[in-house]
Amino acid sequence: MSKLIRNGAYTASLCLLVLLLATSAFAQGKGKGGGGGRGGGGSSAGGPPPGRGVDRGIDNSSSKSGGRSDDGRDNASNKSNGRSDAGLERARKASSNLRRADDDLRDHPRLPRALHTNANDLRAGYESALVGNPDLTFGNYVAATRLSQNLGSRNPAITRNAILDRLASGRSLGQSLRDLGLNEREEKEARRRVDDEIKKAKKNK
Repeated sequence: MSKLIRNGAYTASLCLLVLLLATSAFAQGKGKGGGGGRGGGGSSAGGPPPGRGVDRGIDNSSSKSGGRSDDGRDNASNKSNGRSDAGLERARKASSNLRRADDDLRDHPRLPRALHTNANDLRAGYESALVGNPDLTFGNYVAATRLSQNLGSRNPAITRNAILDRLASGRSLGQSLRDLGLNEREEKEARRRVDDEIKKAKKNK
């Protein structure tokens, strides 16, 4: 009889323990799930956030932090003597120039063929060049590419990177070519030829 009572008490205790665990798990699951689904006010899954360019993340960080991220950026700017602002401005210029290049490539799909390349490689090369010189225009990058192709075999010093380095230092295309060994007449003739080639490529849509 006592053994039966002990078994009954053990069974009752086990049932109570299972009930308590189940109740606790249900409460935790409800707390974690509140507002997380599509119908609970959370954002829907899939797709990038709205906006484009380097300022999109900045705007979002400011609104989500209640303006605290703005204070952080101000402090960073003060502590770096404005270097963080300068870096952000460089990123904005590069992003703007890259968007213009995308427009140019879309409007003139035969342009890459005139440079013996494809649109993806041409865009990737320009994007890489913007890291060192965010002010570099797509037109100057295209011209530097074609100039090096036309002149490099006779003038080994004239490479695209050599021209781009001089453009980054503030030299013009003409000055860059003269720096690399051409006289004024040769430089003007070389640029005129490249201008004609690029114009012709843009006309052939």
